[in-house]
Amino acid sequence: MQHQPSRRTFLKTAAAGAVVGLAMAMERRATPAIFTPPREWRGKLGRYRSPLRFNDGSRAETPADWARRRTEIRSDWMKLMGAWPALITKPRVEVLEETRRENFRQIKVRFKWTPVEFTTGYLLIPDGRGKRPAAVTLFYEPETAIGLGTRPHRDFALQLARRGFVALSLGTTETTRNKTYATYYPSIDKATVQPLSMLGCAAANAWHVLAQRPEVDDQRIGIVGHSYGGKWAMFASCLFEKFACAAWSDPGIVFDTRPSVNYWEPWYLGWHPRPWRRRGVPTTENPARGLYPALLKAGRDLHELHALMAPRPFLVSGGSEDPPRRWEALNHSIAVNDLLGAKNRVAMTNRPDHSPNEQSNNLLYNFIENVLKA
Repeated sequence: MQHQPSRRTFLKTAAAGAVVGLAMAMERRATPAIFTPPREWRGKLGRYRSPLRFNDGSRAETPADWARRRTEIRSDWMKLMGAWPALITKPRVEVLEETRRENFRQIKVRFKWTPVEFTTGYLLIPDGRGKRPAAVTLFYEPETAIGLGTRPHRDFALQLARRGFVALSLGTTETTRNKTYATYYPSIDKATVQPLSMLGCAAANAWHVLAQRPEVDDQRIGIVGHSYGGKWAMFASCLFEKFACAAWSDPGIVFDTRPSVNYWEPWYLGWHPRPWRRRGVPTTENPARGLYPALLKAGRDLHELHALMAPRPFLVSGGSEDPPRRWEALNHSIAVNDLLGAKNRVAMTNRPDHSPNEQSNNLLYNFIENVLKA
């Protein structure tokens, strides 16, 4: 029988570089309400298969068991979605322009975020000395998050920079413009990785851009996004364990038939060779194609990926697509953290609308500050 590491040892190693001490300090400071399901959803596990259960039907009972089960889950999903290419761990970053704003420098940068594609984004670097916490922010294009967009309450990078975070704002400008979204590897017609997973890979490469900055503490890098960016941030943080925490704003955290929880689209988990199916909710006349229907048939769902976050903290900033009933899925991640002896790692706030608002965003920023500035 293999030696079982202590819980303390597991918690130090499971997150592969995320500082558990930060999360433990956050645990002491956090507002308990956001980590506590409403009474009607406490202990409810819904239709979701426990991520603690191995493929052979046995159950993870110890932290050492969970380490093996975690590897099994991630391996399964990577096989289903396609393996990532090697990460770009020493990215070359080209500075295109620099502007002074408020209490920070805004630097427009260009770098390779997949082996075949460059992206342009913005680094916001607040004044000050020493290493700071940081965050990758994700949306359809990078301007909105730095406060240069047209829609309110989506300026995550700007607000975090005002709070002393180094922020890297990214988006898929070109594919958003031509309505293919996402990023495709090695090409849109011969993709070997599901596009949403490949977005996660691109974000993992962006982590390395922040990590090599002298102003950044690479143990305190989080990730945040709304809607499309929320899906993107969710896949990135779950599949790449160096993100110390994550905040997902109303992405639709599990499969659903709601039109905006559209993982069936070819730019998410339903890639297939073109011509693509007509956009919209799958029907008998316009069925889903690609990986997505196979995932449904196999009984898989995204709560399995959420569990990969443990013991790293994450927040679901829920709106119309992620109402309180999503606690049925989140309770499974709570169960994993309970096994690890980790408390206050799974949080959710709720608002009626899909769009974020000042209150929901303040809760999101407070969550990130409590984790990464603890």
